[in-house]
Amino acid sequence: MAGGSEAPGDGLVVLVVDDEAPARGELAWVLDQDPRVSRVLAAPSGTAALAALEHESIDVVFSDISMPGLDGMQLARVIKRFADPPAVVFVTAHDAHAVDAFDLDAVDYVMKPVRQERIGEAVRRCLVSIERADRTGEDDDETVPVELGGVTRFVSRADIRYVQAHGDYARLHTATGSHLVRVPLASLEERWSEAGFVRIHRSTIVSTRHVTQVRMDQGRCTVVVDGDVELQVSRRHTRALRSTLLRLGERP
Repeated sequence: MAGGSEAPGDGLVVLVVDDEAPARGELAWVLDQDPRVSRVLAAPSGTAALAALEHESIDVVFSDISMPGLDGMQLARVIKRFADPPAVVFVTAHDAHAVDAFDLDAVDYVMKPVRQERIGEAVRRCLVSIERADRTGEDDDETVPVELGGVTRFVSRADIRYVQAHGDYARLHTATGSHLVRVPLASLEERWSEAGFVRIHRSTIVSTRHVTQVRMDQGRCTVVVDGDVELQVSRRHTRALRSTLLRLGERP
């Protein structure tokens, strides 16, 4: 994070980006009341935000999405290319971009009108993200925005047991249900490989932390997830899976 190594101890420096002055002022005021925030800056556009990021050490950007010129999504894409990017939280009146926010590594996605407790939760998530990044060099967990009954909710990657391909979509399976997201399986495999997700079939990746058993029966391999779901492992992925599980088992 930009200046993030000191943020948890000294308080977050936050940049609010919104082209509407009342919304910008309200969010800035709410953030300024949070004792975990030491300083709040504001920018009326994406271009102005980039100028502020160039001259200030900022830990978190709270940005609207629908703005003239450089919108929030475009701003986040630019920020993502920074060598030491700040965390990004989207604050918007529309939930249509929640899945795109996942692709851009957004820490949170807050719906307008803003509520103090909800902004407080976003600040908490930013602090967790920054602390994990400082401790491990990368965020060891993330949340995935999913649609459920017309409401955007967030699922922790740690709760995802396995993922199956559905064309250009992927279905995330947790202990309590499944969620379809507009992300190709190959993208999730690449992105989550360091978090212990491995390919076991051309249409399935599984979280090794949830694998409780590997079964071999007449040359056919399956894995048991959390003791209640059995998944087939293709022949071409069997050896790699067993090697990965053995390697993980040897870690101190």
